[in-house]
Amino acid sequence: MEQGDKRLPKRVGKYIHAIGRRKRATARIYLVEGDGTVIVNNRPAAEYFAPFLRPQEHLEKTLQVPFTLTGTVGRYSVKARVRGGGFTGQMEAVRLGIARALCGVTPEYRTPLKQAGLLERDAREVERKKINRRKARKSEQYSKR
Repeated sequence: MEQGDKRLPKRVGKYIHAIGRRKRATARIYLVEGDGTVIVNNRPAAEYFAPFLRPQEHLEKTLQVPFTLTGTVGRYSVKARVRGGGFTGQMEAVRLGIARALCGVTPEYRTPLKQAGLLERDAREVERKKINRRKARKSEQYSKR
């Protein structure tokens, strides 16, 4: 693993730094040994994502998956800085960053995370609107006469 690659985690002091992206959202993750708290933009994750999530379990399912797969629930604390996108993109960007940061802890975590598909960046983005069309692909209705 080369340290020059931005996708691979870097050790910055006591933190492990990784970047996760999804749609237009970018998350910078700082992983450190701790009590298992997840802080997003200087607020707890449950408070930060609360206005958007009706079932609170969705947050737990999304952000805790990398920890449950590697058996490290409650062993690492996460501090995340997220910019851009909506709440879903931000949440999944944080999840990708956590998975990448856990690979920086020990290489044996890579196998279960890779098998679960958590180390792949989801490249789907919104297609831009084209000229002379109503949306990205929808065009005016054809009229023969």
